Amino acid sequence: MSYTKARKSDKRKFHRAKAQSKNNFGRGFRKGRAKSNLDLEQIVNRVGRGPRETDSFSPARSFQELNLDAKLKENITKMGFVNPTEIQEKTLKPEIRGRDLVGVANTGTGKTAAFLIPIIDQLTNGKPFSSLVIVPTRELALQVEKEFKCLTNGMGLYSASFIGGTSVGRDVHRLRRRHHLIIGTPGRLMDLTKRKALNLQDFSVLILDEFDRMLDMGFVNDIKKIVGGMKYRRQTMLFSATTDKTQKSLIDTLLTNPINISVGPTTNAAARINQDLIKVPKGGDKFNMLLDLVSGSEYERVLIFAETKRLVDKVSQRLNKSGVSAALIHGNKSQNYRIQALDKFRKGKVQVLVATDVAARGIDVDNVTHVINYEKPQTLDSYIHRIGRTGRAGKAGKAVTFVN
Repeated sequence: MSYTKARKSDKRKFHRAKAQSKNNFGRGFRKGRAKSNLDLEQIVNRVGRGPRETDSFSPARSFQELNLDAKLKENITKMGFVNPTEIQEKTLKPEIRGRDLVGVANTGTGKTAAFLIPIIDQLTNGKPFSSLVIVPTRELALQVEKEFKCLTNGMGLYSASFIGGTSVGRDVHRLRRRHHLIIGTPGRLMDLTKRKALNLQDFSVLILDEFDRMLDMGFVNDIKKIVGGMKYRRQTMLFSATTDKTQKSLIDTLLTNPINISVGPTTNAAARINQDLIKVPKGGDKFNMLLDLVSGSEYERVLIFAETKRLVDKVSQRLNKSGVSAALIHGNKSQNYRIQALDKFRKGKVQVLVATDVAARGIDVDNVTHVINYEKPQTLDSYIHRIGRTGRAGKAGKAVTFVN
């Protein structure tokens, strides 16, 4: 066979395969999706099914007793915080001293304030500087910005967040003003850098929040480029709820002589969360089982996770048709839509929020009574971050996972 004929033959095979792929997708893509091999029964038994007395932490001093700026302490009190959490107490001094740091702690333990409070305190005690916070999701970026604004109320410190799904032109205009803190997702930050609207040399402090998730989402090259452009970087901090040995080589290139602070075993997703498994019998109707659950009076504010955008749409629609108020968020929804859905959930206008893993990090909603995994997550990290949306700030929560 000649080279030309071979090329044509390969091309025909490619198009046939592509067409077949589309047909399969139309008939139900979920059939081709890899099944989760996560042994949740073993994990739940090992982690525990409820609160344990030994997981309590007693801080050495309250926030008011710490050597922090007076106005900052006033804002901390207004936010309802009395004592620092373990991750906050253990990271405060090295951060203020300018040390590079890796902080690992369970979800809901106050990691955002753990890096914001030292930055704000330093801004009140010397020359102004700019910090860059990189996060994996839009929701988390908005959460960090909101917390910074609450902590700096009346202090003359300014922040801005830059995320996908919003106007790039508006972002370029906002960057003409100097900010003390910039928060952004990797893609939007790279876009603004290429447009020369964002000058990475302006930043001396870098924080990578939920850095393991950013690596999972394929942002490693963007992060390397951003870090490479920060020629005057003097301090770098990495925060997450989980760690992976495979990340060590990358961390070593980002940090210089870092302090490693790990609060509690990272597989102990939440000692305050009662975790249960519900086995779906062969031929059983899982949606009706879900409907029975959320109809219970104790299921006041429920976050449901599914693996695919299509299933999130389907579950949300069926819940609403069944009389259960539900909203949804996933990657195909616009940023305004996602903000509105999350706001409805936060204000109690809907009982249920259905989401893909895009919501596992960055949703900061008080009093989520239950997390339900409608489908078993693919990884342990995903499971940890999903169930970590309940049982936050010292409160009890419950997580339920359906197992086929």
